[in-house]
Amino acid sequence: MKSLAAVLLLSSSLAFAQQGTTAAQAPNADTSYIDAQGTAHITRVIPVPPDLSPEAKKSLSRQVSDASRPQSLEERRHGTGVWQNHAGDVSAQLYPVHRSESAMAGVPVRIITPVADMIPDRVLLNLHGGGFNSDSGSWTETIPVANLTRMKVVAVLYRLAPEHPFPAGIDDGIAVYKELLKTYKPEHIAIYGTSAGAIMTGEVAVKLRQVGLPLPGAFGIFSGMGDFSREGDSRSMYALNGLSGHLDLLTASAHDPYYIGSADPRDPVLSPLFADLHNMPPTLFITSGRDMLLSGTTILHRAFLRAGNDNAQLVVFEGLPHAFWNDPNLPESKEADHIMAHFFTDNLKR
Repeated sequence: MKSLAAVLLLSSSLAFAQQGTTAAQAPNADTSYIDAQGTAHITRVIPVPPDLSPEAKKSLSRQVSDASRPQSLEERRHGTGVWQNHAGDVSAQLYPVHRSESAMAGVPVRIITPVADMIPDRVLLNLHGGGFNSDSGSWTETIPVANLTRMKVVAVLYRLAPEHPFPAGIDDGIAVYKELLKTYKPEHIAIYGTSAGAIMTGEVAVKLRQVGLPLPGAFGIFSGMGDFSREGDSRSMYALNGLSGHLDLLTASAHDPYYIGSADPRDPVLSPLFADLHNMPPTLFITSGRDMLLSGTTILHRAFLRAGNDNAQLVVFEGLPHAFWNDPNLPESKEADHIMAHFFTDNLKR
């Protein structure tokens, strides 16, 4: 039976979700109640971190309603596509590159190359973000990295859920990787992604070992996770935009059933936390203090360390929301891009 506090909190949350919390309704004091099961029922008043850039502070200060606004899959894909193309154009102004579209092993890809002095025998494979059901990163995750590393980036436009649940996208990523192996040494390839693509990067790592293919020279897991059987702590606290916007109450069901499909949530490929992670190549983990996948990223990083991968690095940015580096206008995004590029350049040297 729910405690009275929990019932009151749930009732008020549902009412606000329908119409959005107003300034008069917003709490102005910290409260904390821990029920017998250890569930925290809290409110917190949290200022903007003082060491953020003015641009980041302005971004965090945008007023976003917490009302629930359901969106169809078609609307989501259209809106995400429009935003991604616009943000990609902005990124290309900051980081000039050549862009083209092609196919590898029958899989559509986007190819991003630096405008000059490209390193010819190195390549990066990107698995874009977008909640497994749309593309929110094939330009914004690749353009800065291609420019800064002077390496070709191949963004895999993998099949999307719910039409194509796991492991369709993983199969597409591995098909493109196998094609790249015909031209590049595995130690001269890096695989990386953000959000859904970060999760898929960990999944591809396990699958490559399972099918006997050589591992690449490096991985980049930027705001991801490795366990579909449960939600991390940060998923209960942060929405896509961190502390703003609508946040659904979590249930005990597995994370993202549309992507999982009929798979076992503890399948070691789907959830690398349950896989053998020994002898992984250098791996960079990046997340942020208000990232809904903060828990998932740090838990998977610890699993890499427990498996003896002392070359696994973790960078946590203060106060910023999920995948903030997709906003090319933030100084913190530029810093994150340079960290990613420096990591790949260093670890693909040999």
